[in-house]
Amino acid sequence: MKYKVKALIEKYTQIISMWPGVECITLNEAALPDVLDPYFALILDVFYSDALPAPEERAKLYGSIVMFESSGSKDRFLSGEIPVRFEFKLLKKIDELVSIANSNIEALYLIKDSGTYAFYRLAAGEILFSRNGWINNLRVKLNSLEPRFWDAMRTVCQSKMSHFLSDLGAAFIQEDDYFSLVSAAGFIKTACLTLFCVNRRFEPSHRQYYQQVLALPILPDGFEAKLETFLRSDTESAEHRFAIAQLIARDIVAL
Repeated sequence: MKYKVKALIEKYTQIISMWPGVECITLNEAALPDVLDPYFALILDVFYSDALPAPEERAKLYGSIVMFESSGSKDRFLSGEIPVRFEFKLLKKIDELVSIANSNIEALYLIKDSGTYAFYRLAAGEILFSRNGWINNLRVKLNSLEPRFWDAMRTVCQSKMSHFLSDLGAAFIQEDDYFSLVSAAGFIKTACLTLFCVNRRFEPSHRQYYQQVLALPILPDGFEAKLETFLRSDTESAEHRFAIAQLIARDIVAL
């Protein structure tokens, strides 16, 4: 199966790289697990500067596929039993985002709510095709972001973490199970986001959060144990979960 995936990657890279407007193609880490892994998907990020073929034409160029659908910026289909997704990203918009992070912190409000996952994909994706070296130049900028960028992002994420912590406490008092679940999810996500900022790391996909956050070099003492307790489905009560969340938040703020 690995051989089949590799062959598909080579096939689609060759097809897409022939389009004049395409500057770069990268492979998303979702294609790294075995195809039997429920998280597996063959995802290519396609960075372009000029007009692309229309969706109907792209579908024909891909060859033998089924269940094709396109939103314009994303093509999804099955190649045999393998889920495939291509995400098309305009160079101008990517350059604007990186420029804000790299040299225009005053405009950070334009990207703060979207987090740093887009930068993670730019920095971590395996380069399959590069026409003019644009991606390498971009990665140099991403690897040299100033501390004030990370400080500003930490402030945003930490504020959200505190907000969700307050919601979690309110849900406990009101005995609102639904709001408690929503608030718990928001809290632990923003807590991890803050830790990525503390460590000056871009946030991965959600399915990679748990593994990568525990591998960060800077973590509060006892963070892993507290996280495990918070996540356990058999946590004794909403009050106990809220108490653990308070400890996690306190420790993160103190870093």
